[in-house]
This record gives sequence, structure tokens and C-alpha cells, in this order.
Amino acid sequence: MKLLFVVNPISGGVDKEPFLKKAKTLCKKYGIDHHIFKTTGKDDQIELKKVVQTFKPDRVVSVGGDGTTLFTSISLLDFCIPMGIIPLGSANGMATELSVNPEPMKALKDVILSNVIGSLDMLLVNDAHYCIHIGDIGINAQIVDSYEKDKNRGMATYAKYFLQELKNLTPFGVTLNINGKEIREKALMVGICNSRKYGTGVPLNVTGNPMDGIFEIVIVNKIDANSLIKAGLSKFDESFHDSQNGKVLNGDSASILFEEPRLLQLDGEVIGHFKEIKVKILKGAVKLITHNENTYVNS
Repeated sequence: MKLLFVVNPISGGVDKEPFLKKAKTLCKKYGIDHHIFKTTGKDDQIELKKVVQTFKPDRVVSVGGDGTTLFTSISLLDFCIPMGIIPLGSANGMATELSVNPEPMKALKDVILSNVIGSLDMLLVNDAHYCIHIGDIGINAQIVDSYEKDKNRGMATYAKYFLQELKNLTPFGVTLNINGKEIREKALMVGICNSRKYGTGVPLNVTGNPMDGIFEIVIVNKIDANSLIKAGLSKFDESFHDSQNGKVLNGDSASILFEEPRLLQLDGEVIGHFKEIKVKILKGAVKLITHNENTYVNS
């Protein structure tokens, strides 16, 4: 077996070296040929594709958070090579959704041992950008934008900007076309979901499945003290999820039109301002190394 590790050294402010040291020892013990590719922020996708072509791995291991998972998935679109996830970012929302073991070395052993290869969907946005977890427009996109510009990381920093944005909530007009229907709403946030939960564990919807060939659009109309309390509780018990504060629609393609350009974030990365957003599903785009305790595999 040949393993290619794709590592984002700075994701989540988490030191990856202790894991990599243990991973190298494990590979050496069992005679597993391996190569480590570390992102630098410069031509990473081009360089990674070169490594894939020359090293020819049997499996690729994404080491980092949701952003690293997305980067690795995009890089493998032209290759039929299965990918596994090691959750070592500040937010590991997608890994949690996919029942990846939270202990990195146990997650690595799953990647090496499992013969369960699932088909994970990806979203294509405006024919140029990809999303594998959750994107949105509105309050959370503004929070992510402020968070990215702050030198500090972690939930405390996120909470600081969350409280700031709550004071500036202003509904905006949105026209959604999905499944042949046109819907007009005033929203505080529009979620684009290949999955259900944010990295915080709070569900934006409770029906999503990242392996079913469709995605969810969530229109949030109301955010108040009661809905925030329920959102916090829904992290621990999904029965608290408040479906009365918005609409959830699903399909395999959609267009979202705003009265003026709005800020879009995808998987924790701010993409830019758009007046129109087009979304379509790339069904089974990622060959995911998983296991049968992942509830989405056989659903």
C-alpha cells in the first residue's frame, strides 16, 4: 500500500508534527510506502496533482480541518483515488458528520484497514467554486470574514464576532429557484448544505445526507434569544432543532438571487460578494474511505 498524506500545517492552529511522527512510525512498522505533502499557500493544488501523478498513491489521507478536506477532495477530482480524513483542524464538522474517529491515530488505522469506500457528494457553486460541507450567505458569512482577518483562532474568537453580528441583523431579500419552484423571502441567512451541522456541532438542518445526490437550501428568517437557546441545545439533542424559524428545501440544482451583492462563504473560506449564486450537485465526486458505522453509507 502507498499512502499520500496531505497536510495543512497551520489549520486550526493545531501542531501536526506529533501525529506525523506517530504515522511515520506506524507506516515503517507495517512496511507502508508513504509520502507527506505539506501545503504552503502557493500553487498547492498544482503541486499536489504533480505528486499524485508521480507517487501514484493507493490512498490519500487529508490531515487538517474542513478546509483541508475540501482542498484534498478538489485535487482528487481528476483521479479515481479514495481519500480518508484525519481530523486535526479547529473545526472538524465534516469529519464528525462522517463518523471519523476523533482520535487521529485511530482514524488513520481506519483509513488503512477499511475496505468500505463511499461516494461523497460535492457542490459546484457558480461553475468555479466547490463546497463539501456547508456554505452560507448572511450572518455567518460576515462572522467568518471577520474571523479570517483576526490573528487569533478558536471558538472564543468566533463567539466574539457572533455577538457583534447579532447587533447588526438586517433581513435581506432573496429569490430562490429550486425544483422548478420560485420562492421569495426575507432572510437573515441562507445556508447551502451538503451536510447537516456546522463545526460547532449545531445543525443547520436535520435531514441532509452528504452521500445522497441532493443538497439542502436553508432560509433562516428569524434569530432571537429563544432560537439561539434551542440551537445550543440541538448540538446535544437534535429534537431541540427549531424548524419554525425558516425553510428547508432540497434538490440537485438551484439558483439564489439577491437584491444586491451578498458575501458568500464556503467551508469556512470567504469567496466574495455575489448577486446571483448557482449551485449544482456533483454526485459521488469523492471516493471516501469510511466504515459501516457511518450512518450515511447504507441510508
